[in-house]
Amino acid sequence: MNLENLIRENVKKLSPYSSARDEFEQFTKPMIYLDANENPFTNGMNRYPDPQQKELKTIIADKNNVQKENILLGNGSDEVLDLIFRAFCEPNRDNIITLPPTYGMYGVLANINAIENREVFLNEEFQPNVDAILNAVDSNTKIIFLCSPNNPTGNSFDDSAVIKILNQFKGLVVIDEAYIDFSNEVSWLTVLKDFPNLIITQTLSKAYAMAGLRIGILFASREIISVLNKIKPPYNINGLSQETAVKKLLQNTLSTQVRKILVERNKLIEALSKCEFVEKIYPSDANFILIKVDDANFRYQQFIDNGVVVRNRSNQPLCENCLRISIGTKEETEQIIELLKTFNNAEKSIIYR
Repeated sequence: MNLENLIRENVKKLSPYSSARDEFEQFTKPMIYLDANENPFTNGMNRYPDPQQKELKTIIADKNNVQKENILLGNGSDEVLDLIFRAFCEPNRDNIITLPPTYGMYGVLANINAIENREVFLNEEFQPNVDAILNAVDSNTKIIFLCSPNNPTGNSFDDSAVIKILNQFKGLVVIDEAYIDFSNEVSWLTVLKDFPNLIITQTLSKAYAMAGLRIGILFASREIISVLNKIKPPYNINGLSQETAVKKLLQNTLSTQVRKILVERNKLIEALSKCEFVEKIYPSDANFILIKVDDANFRYQQFIDNGVVVRNRSNQPLCENCLRISIGTKEETEQIIELLKTFNNAEKSIIYR
């Protein structure tokens, strides 16, 4: 892969905005800050945040055994995904490849940036159809998006399929690992150095329980990070989010909470397996379960009428009559299991064996 050939021409020529905090290197002695036109009265929020989020990146780097120079942080994963489009995809010329059913924002961002979205459906096992993907590639294909574990199906993609794409595609391969902490599979971060075209995105919103902070993580080579830093907004992660994320990450609650979620996932799978209206329970490496039911609209309304919100995914390819159920707390799981016992099928007969 020749990275220079992938970068948009205007981005190559771009001189990035340099903020006051970018230009100033922190000294050990106390300083008087008169460089950024800030309000001087201290209230904990009067100063601009660190534009490079150095403390937060250091913690994330240590936890993932990478260098902080291989990390870009964004205002949620959607921002870092959008930055990839802006840096590498020429509007009204280039294209990307996505694999429905998958995370919907890839297609939305393609439309926003005037990029063609070539959809290559997953196969019946929700695995990538590698030959069809590579056949869809042309000289203007810049990015292939792989969501693994996949949303909304919950499964991880076969390593052999991913490796074949990484080896044979000359553009960028983005692996979205938003749900990797719930999986027994090893993160693709372990081979980041082996594939210069590999970009991995993760998040603090799922397993780390910080969805309200809006912090997305992108891992890539230093060369790719350098390109993205040129177009990143200067203060894209606010100070309160940085401070809170640092504190939460240092509490090391991840493994305990993930373990509890997986216990509840197993309980819910067992309960769903006893429901006659559930036709199939798809394997899950995530904090949700995708199920195929007899009538998704009817079952969705049953949940709503009983005060439970799930997602009806029937509008997604290969997901006809499918509902996606997120895993809640122990108490919520117990309530759902009791609720399932009361559900009726279309003829209003008992559906719980």
